[in-house]
Amino acid sequence: MLPVNCGSHADYQNFVVTNLRKYYPNPNALARSTWDIIERFWNLDLSFTDIFMADKYSKFGPAPRTPSCMQRSCLLSIDFKVTSLTEWAAQLKMNPLYAILSGFSADNTPGVGTFYDFLSRLWDSDDEHMPPHIHPLKTKVKKPKTKGSKADSVEKATAAELLPALEKTDFKPDEQPYSSLFKIYQKEFPDISVSTGLVHADALALAGDGTPVVASHRERKKRICKCRGNGIHDCKCDRCFSQPDCDIGWDSSRGCYYHGYDLYMLAGSQSGLPVFPHFSCASKHDSHGFLHAFFRMKSFLPEYSVSKVLLDSAHDAVPYYQYFQRETITPFIDLNGKGGRPPVYKNGFTIDKDGVPICPSGFRMHRDGVEAAKGRMKFKCPRISHAGGCISCTCDTPCSNAKYGRTVHLVLKDNPRLFNNPPRSSKEWKLEYNARTSAERSNKRGKLDFKLEDGRHRSTKMWYCRLYHILMLQHLDAWDLPSESTLRKLILDTA
Repeated sequence: MLPVNCGSHADYQNFVVTNLRKYYPNPNALARSTWDIIERFWNLDLSFTDIFMADKYSKFGPAPRTPSCMQRSCLLSIDFKVTSLTEWAAQLKMNPLYAILSGFSADNTPGVGTFYDFLSRLWDSDDEHMPPHIHPLKTKVKKPKTKGSKADSVEKATAAELLPALEKTDFKPDEQPYSSLFKIYQKEFPDISVSTGLVHADALALAGDGTPVVASHRERKKRICKCRGNGIHDCKCDRCFSQPDCDIGWDSSRGCYYHGYDLYMLAGSQSGLPVFPHFSCASKHDSHGFLHAFFRMKSFLPEYSVSKVLLDSAHDAVPYYQYFQRETITPFIDLNGKGGRPPVYKNGFTIDKDGVPICPSGFRMHRDGVEAAKGRMKFKCPRISHAGGCISCTCDTPCSNAKYGRTVHLVLKDNPRLFNNPPRSSKEWKLEYNARTSAERSNKRGKLDFKLEDGRHRSTKMWYCRLYHILMLQHLDAWDLPSESTLRKLILDTA
């Protein structure tokens, strides 16, 4: 039968107060860190989950557990650093606090099979993986020559070919297997963060970064051909992979190969809160991972307006700048040094690594404003002196007889990669780009603080379920708690 709705969020709060009075009449018996978790979950309204998931249950059979209680319990297991659902189901039976906060009676808690059944209902596909198990062998990533650097891309398509293809692709949310997960995540967490001003949906400054996620210690595959029986041991025939979404990639931070995913995270640079994640295979280069995540995000969050994009040097490709220019998005992308720059821009003036003209005498010119209507930036002579109220050029070999010295105009469309507004040499650009680390901090929170990799799941379904619950907790931790604990007062007030 359909799940029995336990009532409003106020009913859940009354249930928690009643049972905490019974099992923990002295609030000081619990650690302060535990109380912080209790307060956050007591104020967390998950009523939308009950409404949204009502159609995912049969009208016949025994009454299932309340979906909001199951979701809350999954969140609690991650917050209390219990990485195994089997262990968590056992902890619910032994620890009344875990059961009470989940919304279960201490003497009636769900088993491990109930949790797996609930997570399966969040996955909108009969297959636990996205691609088929049988596919060709992939090109192995080559170990980079420089320590700490990222491996080169093994993708056959370039960013110039992939970007227009993804731009034209209609990623219909309802056709994605993680659609239900995302709808619950968006309604109960990012939408709240937007309403409280933590995420600016109308002018989103988006930071992106990829991070390796280890799924297993080795790649598991088996032959389906008969080449070995014929004496051919190094055939290139298709294999059957147990985890078809994963492959082998290079972890630049650990300096080793790994088998798993490349998680690309799009986060708000102002708050560091996650906005949209995407799992790709481990060999996926960040320049491609961003495009897959970005265009999917546009389909899932059409109401979000991106004003700025902050990316590292792995994304330094001309097609990026051209696309952002068309979409009136200001890019803040670090140069990777491999793209090069023109030796001479015009009239003997060269351009340095920050996109600033160098005069014939070798001095960096000074920025003198932007002419937005003409789409160009103005730079003036750096050797002009205003000492004593007299304007003069102090250069030994002046290149102009003009009163204010030589002036150079950089037309932004000539080279949008080098000619940024603001330019890379400005304090404004550097201050904005410093916020790019918000994506790295979001990845760190998921991998280290909430132990994403400790899940050790075998299916993409379980990895996405764990990931989205971790993203929910990141938003939950960012919300302000009331200055005075209402819950403590209610427990102490036994009258």
